[in-house]
Amino acid sequence: MFSKDKRAVLILLFLAGVINYLDRSALSIAAPYIKDDLTLTATQMGIIFSSFSVGYAIFNFLGGVASDKFGAKMTLLVAMIVWSLFSGAIALAVGFVSLIVIRILFGMGEGPLSATINKMVNNWFPADQRATAVGLTNSGTPLGGAIAGPIVGFIAISYGWRVSFVIIMLIGLIWAFFWWKFAKEKPAAKAKEKEIKEVKEIAATTVRKVPLTFYLKRRTILFTAFAFFAYNYVLFFFLTWFPSYLIDARGLSVEDMSIITVIPWIVGFIGLAAGGFVSDLFFKKFAGKGVLFARKAVLVPCLFVSAVCIGFAGLVTTTVGAVTLVALSVFFLYLTGAIYWAVVQDVVDQSNVGSVGGFMHFLANTAGIIGPTLTGYLIDTTGTYTAAFLLAGGLAVFASIAVIFFVKPIMKKAAVA
Repeated sequence: MFSKDKRAVLILLFLAGVINYLDRSALSIAAPYIKDDLTLTATQMGIIFSSFSVGYAIFNFLGGVASDKFGAKMTLLVAMIVWSLFSGAIALAVGFVSLIVIRILFGMGEGPLSATINKMVNNWFPADQRATAVGLTNSGTPLGGAIAGPIVGFIAISYGWRVSFVIIMLIGLIWAFFWWKFAKEKPAAKAKEKEIKEVKEIAATTVRKVPLTFYLKRRTILFTAFAFFAYNYVLFFFLTWFPSYLIDARGLSVEDMSIITVIPWIVGFIGLAAGGFVSDLFFKKFAGKGVLFARKAVLVPCLFVSAVCIGFAGLVTTTVGAVTLVALSVFFLYLTGAIYWAVVQDVVDQSNVGSVGGFMHFLANTAGIIGPTLTGYLIDTTGTYTAAFLLAGGLAVFASIAVIFFVKPIMKKAAVA
């Protein structure tokens, strides 16, 4: 299905996703130790979790612009080095304020990742392969989350929580070397004739007279971003607070928590890898009904089911029931993970893909600023996690319905006249 060079790009981007979520999940896994060591409240931990997204959301957009201007390869190289260094710097934190500052800088480093992946996929793959490629590359993120529990948990128990962040930093810097050495921005001139033809077909669809501002005001982009916001709200709730929920509300030990958190991440990995393939399959099968019909046919029901599962997870009385429902929620959530990016690639010209994707990702990741802090506040004020589960589910239900009515093909005639 994919040439040797395409497979190399996919593997490197996949591994970047693994490292991305290994880094990002590490704080949540180590949170019980950090909270006790630095004497932090749940509200303070929520603010620390959210501080990551302050830098992250801003650099979602700036990273997308940089990938259009300077190239996805160089942008991602710099991003990986920066976020790895600040991941290691968490080991130097001495309190609430220092953790916030480091997490903001860490988030700035991670911000460009998704937009640069989207740009690389757009550079290398034709339209009927893009959602599959995005799904495969992004499926590394839940796998990174899955291995974070056992790895960070083991290191924290054996050597202390600070050591785990230093080791993760070294992993990122090793990846950066291989990316610099072997990655290519676009297929080389000596690529196979078929590959060159595919890239030319991509370029032929580009309408370069359409200004960036035209896309940023379109309902399709804004409501895709809103659906992505709901996706991220649920995801950040799981990413930041689920480990603490298992310990605080379910009475699990750190060892048991580290193992159980693997389950939702593994099913999420399957969902994200499969979601892009399913979307592209629908793309080919229902080509006559338009590309957005195929994308929405997967996005709407899967986001809705994910919402229902996460909402009910807060109401069940057993650990098995809660973990099962959260795992199902993450699976259906990740089935939609590649589709937000595929919509951008389907309706935006190539010269603006990085910037529009980054803008959408910026709006979506404001959920990471709001969600963890709001969750911490709800926990402190209500004494339970129930309201936080219900809020996450309700938001995703609303977003899935909005997609039906507002995500439509973009008419570009007025913009290029």
